[in-house]
Amino acid sequence: MLATDFSTVSMEFLPQTEQPAALLHLLVVDPDPAVRSACVEIARGQGYQVQSSDELAHARRVLEASPVDILLVNLPPGSAVGLDLVSEIKLLHPQVAVIAMTASGSVNTAVEAMRCGASDYLLKPFAMDNLLSALERASSALLMDSATRQLREKLKSSPGLGAMIGRSTEMEKVYRILSKVAQSSHPVLILGESGTGKELVARTIHAYGPNAEKPFLPVDCGSLAPTLIESELFGYVKGAFTGANRTKEGLLVAAEGGTVFLDEIGELLPDMQAKLLRALQEREVRPLGATHMVPMRARIVAATNRNLVEMVERGTFRKDLYYRLNVVNLKLPPLRARKEDIPLLTAHFLERLSRDRRQKYSLDDEAFRTMMRYDWPGNVRELENSVEHACTMGTGPVLSVGDLPTQLRNEAIHARRALTVPVDTAPDAQDKVTPLAETEKNAILSAIRVLKGDKLKAARLLGIGKTTLYRKLKEYGIADPLRDG
Repeated sequence: MLATDFSTVSMEFLPQTEQPAALLHLLVVDPDPAVRSACVEIARGQGYQVQSSDELAHARRVLEASPVDILLVNLPPGSAVGLDLVSEIKLLHPQVAVIAMTASGSVNTAVEAMRCGASDYLLKPFAMDNLLSALERASSALLMDSATRQLREKLKSSPGLGAMIGRSTEMEKVYRILSKVAQSSHPVLILGESGTGKELVARTIHAYGPNAEKPFLPVDCGSLAPTLIESELFGYVKGAFTGANRTKEGLLVAAEGGTVFLDEIGELLPDMQAKLLRALQEREVRPLGATHMVPMRARIVAATNRNLVEMVERGTFRKDLYYRLNVVNLKLPPLRARKEDIPLLTAHFLERLSRDRRQKYSLDDEAFRTMMRYDWPGNVRELENSVEHACTMGTGPVLSVGDLPTQLRNEAIHARRALTVPVDTAPDAQDKVTPLAETEKNAILSAIRVLKGDKLKAARLLGIGKTTLYRKLKEYGIADPLRDG
């Protein structure tokens, strides 16, 4: 018998779960009509599609004939029949969440049920709140699993996840973690070098989460003065300081269940770290100049390119705040560790620029090889900027090495020299090394002379654009290469 007589409880006074229970099918199996009827009535009041049965054999037939998401089943103490059913269900219907009900003196039966695959248990007599909590836990787990499966299926047929591009092993690891944390509300700490796409990951977590329709509010903790960060996060009331002509709501409150992204969290000063920690612990904030607290429901996603563990050891970052933020962490790989993603990323940037500028762009073979050899210290951001630079400097649809930024052109020159110039291993070899700028100048002048002054052919031979060649000659101060060189 249940602890509460549910037959006298009006459904309109039952608390409503936030989960979309109407999408879920519940099967209640219990030989006691009063318990069975009460569980059915409560579940229907919460929006579940409910069926019921008084025996295990009938429950098997229901499971075979109709969809069931959650099974709420009574397990008689000392009987193996119910445990066999739980094992059978998890084998044949692994997606079904099983909640076992058993007498309070039969804890061993509940433990055995969990070993057989049950996700939760209730000891009779149980209160209404216990039943509601168990159903909500099962519903949340099912919906999270469903969303995660959909996300993984999407990954199989796309070059990445959302706006994230990459199919390397390193990125697959990131996607697996991301697909799990997106469905929760826990804080996430994103780690990685500058330019690896930390904000893009934060936006993807928000976009694939249950509150995607709520605001995503980024805050750059490294570029704002401490007083501005405090007013941005916590808000202020009218008259709180000079110039505060109106009350302003802080982002932690304005998010209304959405996501606040704290970029460069390692730049926060100690006093601001303490205030943020209190807000996260208490789930409420006090606006500047206010005497009252305001509840906050924002999810926090933080990011940094600094080593917070070392900062904690040095005492420049609070250990308690670090652990509060580091519930789950995502470490983004640098681009040099996932070079197999460079073709996909480059193609993505070229396609976007081709669409925006209504001009089809592509890379020639040497330019592509150069990009694959380069280590990209600025990561994906540097790659994107380099592609945009090439499209801007290029004179035609096919982009060459000469259209790339200086650091990539130098990489190409170094590669050419490695192929054509023997390495001098003598003790004075370092005295014979020619600076890259001088090598580039000599190569351009030599090509123009060989081709008897034909600059267009020289540019093609060198793998650079005509505009680049003229710009270089101007930099060298050479008006007539056949005479001045």
